[in-house]
Amino acid sequence: MKNNIQLILLTALLLDGHKNLTAQSDFYAVDSVQEIRIYFDDPNWDETLGNLYVADEGGRLLGDVSVNGTLFSDAGIRYKGFSSYSSTRVKNPFNISLDYTHSDQEYEGFNKIKLSNVIQDPSFVREVLSYEIARKYLPSSRSNYANVYVNDTLIGLYTNVEAVNKDFLGDHYGSRNTTFFKCNPESLDLNGENSNLSDSPGSSISDYMPLYVLKSDEEEGWYDLLNFIDSLNGSPSTIGNQLNVDRTLWMHAFNYSVINFDSYIGYAQNYYLVKDVAGKFNPVLWDMNMSFGSYRLSDASVNWDGFTINEAKTIDPLQHINSVSVQPRPLIRNLLSDATQQRMYLAHMRTIIEENFSNNDYLNRALAMQSVIQNHVLADTNKFYSDADFTNNLTSTVSDLVDYPGITELMDDRATFLLSQTGFSGAPTISNLATLPISTTAGDDIWITAEVIDAGLNVFLAYRFSDSESFRIVSMYDDGGHSDGGAGDNIYGAEILDIANIVQYYIYAENDSAGRFSPERAAYEFHEINSPIGYQDLVINELMAKNEFTHADANDQFDDWIELFNTSNYKISTSGLYLSDDASNPTKWELPDAIIEPGSYMIVWADEDTTQAGYHANFKLDSEGDSLWLSYSAGALIDSISFGEQYSVVSHGRFPNGTGEFRELYPTFFGKNTISNEPIVSEEIFLFPNPAKDIVNIKLNTDESTEIRIYSMDGRLVVAPFMINSKGMVVLDISQFAGGVYHVHATFSDEEITKKLIISNN
Repeated sequence: MKNNIQLILLTALLLDGHKNLTAQSDFYAVDSVQEIRIYFDDPNWDETLGNLYVADEGGRLLGDVSVNGTLFSDAGIRYKGFSSYSSTRVKNPFNISLDYTHSDQEYEGFNKIKLSNVIQDPSFVREVLSYEIARKYLPSSRSNYANVYVNDTLIGLYTNVEAVNKDFLGDHYGSRNTTFFKCNPESLDLNGENSNLSDSPGSSISDYMPLYVLKSDEEEGWYDLLNFIDSLNGSPSTIGNQLNVDRTLWMHAFNYSVINFDSYIGYAQNYYLVKDVAGKFNPVLWDMNMSFGSYRLSDASVNWDGFTINEAKTIDPLQHINSVSVQPRPLIRNLLSDATQQRMYLAHMRTIIEENFSNNDYLNRALAMQSVIQNHVLADTNKFYSDADFTNNLTSTVSDLVDYPGITELMDDRATFLLSQTGFSGAPTISNLATLPISTTAGDDIWITAEVIDAGLNVFLAYRFSDSESFRIVSMYDDGGHSDGGAGDNIYGAEILDIANIVQYYIYAENDSAGRFSPERAAYEFHEINSPIGYQDLVINELMAKNEFTHADANDQFDDWIELFNTSNYKISTSGLYLSDDASNPTKWELPDAIIEPGSYMIVWADEDTTQAGYHANFKLDSEGDSLWLSYSAGALIDSISFGEQYSVVSHGRFPNGTGEFRELYPTFFGKNTISNEPIVSEEIFLFPNPAKDIVNIKLNTDESTEIRIYSMDGRLVVAPFMINSKGMVVLDISQFAGGVYHVHATFSDEEITKKLIISNN
């Protein structure tokens, strides 16, 4: 009967065409199995990889890797994992670095491949299913399956999980170059605190280095972590200044819902901390092969010495509040001690349960995944469980060295238990959201209203103008004085002043029983109001297409730069805006989501190096002449400029600042475009820099070629006559000149011009 039910469910699913099973071509599509072939010259490759693993120094063995038929030479390969690796196993987990030797090697944009050997999971779906559910609520890795061969011998079917690396950070946190840590101790202490974010290790950075791995480049990240740990333990009421609290509540809600206790909950490991562009740490889930109750060794609370499958079904999601913490768990206890945050956490759990388990969606997804991989599982002679275990573990316990609960056996009872708990039922309802005025314009003051029933304690609106900002909280009122209709009519209102072109918001309401969000997946999802910016509210204000020495980027490189300026009286979000130097491809480079304040600037480096810190476009400017377009994706033009030949001593910018025509200017990087009282750029000849030390640039701004001489103050000719072609420039070495005042004399057909040049040896 069980198999018949599965067949019926699977058939219905395939006929319905589940949105996640649509055909895709990407490397992590769940509807297909990838093929990865590794080729080693070393005949003792397994022993070599084992020795590198034991040495634990990050060493890799070179090998060629074929990914779905695309060959990459000299990739770096090592074994990975903790309990999943063993020298006695044929099927060990792999970590592959495609760009280990050749920095440009990547497959569909990915240069790291993480392959897990599906130990501790007879069903083969725990990890992939868990990541799929988690991605609905917080940034989480993509994952699917891959057949792995070594020297054309099938090793087995693996889970293929997206690495949490700089590419992942760039996709989800607004910057590739931000502080992030892997929270796994060097040596797991089964009776210790591990990576639990307690301050008990001490006050020195060295005390924490064995417990956390800094994955970002800057050593200052350690100070960020220690300051965060100090606040979490010493002043948790202010931790929202350094922690994305909502994202953390989602992580806890997910882990407790699906009994993913090989995580922060159990031995305080298998997660990352990433600092977003708003300056707050965010937790990231990792290593979920033992979710759905496969791991039951500890909960760091009442079940510190392990728990049974039946106990897993009814573990209290507030056990660290209602009972004890055998080992400190400040990221749980200090957040859930706040009553509102506790109700938010339970509201998130209710959403997870209702959207995935009460409706049997998780079972449909698991069946669909098993249908994709079934033949590959049967062909895997190195898997750790039998063919029957693969089929049965979806619904029934499989007993091996430990008991692996049937996923439905666990989660159907878990869902029923959780929905019966205090905090899950009796929540307010939120509906009929409205905006006043209905049609909004950037810079307006607007009202957000909603009908909220049974909100006995608190209703608030959270809003921001960009993904790069944190949400701001304002209370909503049903008092008749906040565009909310009559007092006591269950219509609540709150005002947002001076809106930007984008407003992202959600609403939260609670009573003494439970809380509710609108939308339910907030704050990962949110409501949005768009008010497109007007023509030239944001302008291309200044550029340098031949920057040789004026301003360097964060990597000390003198690259082309483009300055944008907000001419409006409201904040502008750059989300959905594009820069391009190609009229046929106006969406060539999407601007990162950021806020430009009224009267402020943004610098974009045009250097084709999008991996560097800051805003770096995927094109360069042509110093011989080029064009730029700033537009929306649909082609609505915001601003554009075409320019001719450019020189290293001047920029091309608007004067007056933000509104005028383009002309040659002194470079005013990230500042107001001005014309100095010293030699004016638009005059016939221009000296830069002035005062000068080692070199001086002499630029001609007329169509007429001219002869140049340089004299000392006493009238001596110190530089023999030389010619500058029309609108040309020369760079003159003055490093051997004595300090003082000199005169640069230019002879034109109808006039002679002399400019003062100051040479400083200081």
